[in-house]
Amino acid sequence: MKAAYADRYGSPDVVGIREIERPTPTGDEVLARVRAASVNRADLDGLKPKPGFMRLFMGIRAPRSQEMGTDAAGVVEAVGPDATRFKPGDQVMTDMFAAGHFGAFAQYVCAREKAFEPIPIGMSFEEAATLPHSAVLALQGMRLRSGRTFKPGGKVLIDGASGNVGPFAVQIAKAMRAEVTGVARGDKLDFVRSLGADHVIDYETVDYTKAGERYDWIVAVDAHHPVRAARRALKSGGVYLTMGGDTGTILAALGGSLLMSRFGDKWSGLMLWWKPMHRPDVDALKELIAAGKVRPVIDRRYPLDQVVEALSWVEDGHARGKVVITLPDG
Repeated sequence: MKAAYADRYGSPDVVGIREIERPTPTGDEVLARVRAASVNRADLDGLKPKPGFMRLFMGIRAPRSQEMGTDAAGVVEAVGPDATRFKPGDQVMTDMFAAGHFGAFAQYVCAREKAFEPIPIGMSFEEAATLPHSAVLALQGMRLRSGRTFKPGGKVLIDGASGNVGPFAVQIAKAMRAEVTGVARGDKLDFVRSLGADHVIDYETVDYTKAGERYDWIVAVDAHHPVRAARRALKSGGVYLTMGGDTGTILAALGGSLLMSRFGDKWSGLMLWWKPMHRPDVDALKELIAAGKVRPVIDRRYPLDQVVEALSWVEDGHARGKVVITLPDG
């Protein structure tokens, strides 16, 4: 079978396609033929890697795991003898983080059945492939580990509203009856408005941490402001959480979680409670989709042999929503 791989760190240009043996499911594993996969910022962060200290876990000089790709949707081809949830022919989606490895940019994926969930009824493979990582992450960003969230009518700001996670976050916050502000580049503001955002901010001309507005909840998909600066934009009792950033930002966010949030009435820090393919959250997303409150937005589609172009489009900041890699049936 064909699969994308990266045997060294670098730009998307280091990614190639090679032929590997198709896996055979054992135990409670599921083998699925991939019909679509989607690009996530996590795929690009793994190529750098970002933050830098992740080399300690991923490999100092080169990645220990050369597999590429996080999200996929497709059809179950075979199951292991201990699998009970799925059977051949079932339509499924997966976030490979739940399996403990990558490999979604391939003709087949194989992982334990806990990494898979059924595709929402009536949804295409391409749309389903956008959900597992980004949409679940967006939903979980609307609450703290304790379960605390904002009240209806609360002012929510999504920093990074136009990329992978942001469009889902805007829609989910609106579904929770928040007053939503989306932060994006100027040429993407109309797209963010189309998602339902009540207000938009062009980060190239306005620094929301200095604009004087105060928010109940701030989600920074990829933080570009110091934690102390972001806290200035919070109301009393407000929450600022970030899902990623460079090494300095991540360490500062960890410090915010451990120190600043303990000595004040504002919570700020790194989102550490992410649970990939958490079934209650997947079910909640399906309900929002069925109610028409959340919809996947696909910016571009690429075949597997153009995976470098797909990754580059996202890395260069062009994408409005998700970029999908498509694979033929059969």
